[in-house]
Amino acid sequence: MAMMAVSDALARLLADAAPLDAETVPLSQARGRVLADDVIARRTQPPFAVSAMDGYAVRAADTGDPTRPLTVIGAVVAGQVFDTPVEAGQTVRIFTGAPVPQGADAILIQEDAETAGKGTIRAGEAVARGHHVRPAGLDFAEGDRLIESGALLDGGHLSLAAAGNHAELTVRRRPRVGVLATGDELVQPGMSPGPGQIVASNGYGVAAILAEAGSVPFDLGIACDRRADLDIKLDAALAAECDVLITLGGASVGDHDLVRPTFVARGMELAFHKIAMRPGKPMMFGRLGAMRVLGLPGNPVSSLVCTHLFAVPLIEKLAGRPPSQRRTTARLGAPLGANGPREHYMRGALTRDGDGTLVVTAFDNQDSSIIRLYAAADALIVRSPDADALDAGSRVEIVILREPR
Repeated sequence: MAMMAVSDALARLLADAAPLDAETVPLSQARGRVLADDVIARRTQPPFAVSAMDGYAVRAADTGDPTRPLTVIGAVVAGQVFDTPVEAGQTVRIFTGAPVPQGADAILIQEDAETAGKGTIRAGEAVARGHHVRPAGLDFAEGDRLIESGALLDGGHLSLAAAGNHAELTVRRRPRVGVLATGDELVQPGMSPGPGQIVASNGYGVAAILAEAGSVPFDLGIACDRRADLDIKLDAALAAECDVLITLGGASVGDHDLVRPTFVARGMELAFHKIAMRPGKPMMFGRLGAMRVLGLPGNPVSSLVCTHLFAVPLIEKLAGRPPSQRRTTARLGAPLGANGPREHYMRGALTRDGDGTLVVTAFDNQDSSIIRLYAAADALIVRSPDADALDAGSRVEIVILREPR
């Protein structure tokens, strides 16, 4: 199978991806989820006129004469109701958030009230109707649409939904993603590697990136380079009803790269294998029933770059999220040599110059095994196949991984 261009591979990967079914969750579990149904207000907010300040509930017409005393007939605080209507020449001591008594139409703040004698005050200034009164429905009315379907829910949305008297929300289900490392050479972090072994590392970075994209990743462990072990892990992924299975390593064409032949033998329909890019050439994608299978390279940086470029867009589409990948241009901080025949995603650092323009500088070492430099990268510099050398100051396309520090 010939190498596929990055853009063609991504298009094929996303071609039939659609938001997953909906589920209802408590508000406390809805942050970062995608709303599946409009949120309609079940009550009016505020449900009654309330005081915006501490002071006195008055009739505005009674505040025009500073010599006229007003009789204080009671007091009301938030959470209580003062049932006696306010008549001409009367007032009620009121506190922020308390319902405005019937008959009153303004709030005289306490700083503008003067004691006139026992149980009376004078208005130090005239106030207009509605002064410091929050009318019923100021925020929203029952039946209003508060949040549209498709919103990526944040703290503001959740506060608004709660104010509308919703304890639960209907959201898109988060994709379940199994992450499976492969290779006899791998051991889990914290263990002592044997001769010729290394610590499995990239699965943790891949899972973290996928979680940020809106999925529920879970660790399927490490599969040995044996078909029987891969079959067991595949059965575990199917039993867990994974929406996506991501394998790390074993997807190339060597004698010990058994992921592709094992999964094809189990019925996987292979969509593509090998991408015209670096790092990340030995990548595959296929379908095994309802489960999507994305085979990433074993080199740590290769797997992390492919996660950003392919897995994240897939997860976001399944979760109903808007695309988060930021592609833009930046000015080169140092020259770059000519590129080879494959699309190259170079790791680099971002800064801003004096006028705020993004400046990107590629790291000198682009080896796909060096995790330390990937962890330090702010962006991927996109070099087209056979691109010419570029001088410092040239504009280049970049994929932003994080904002410049």
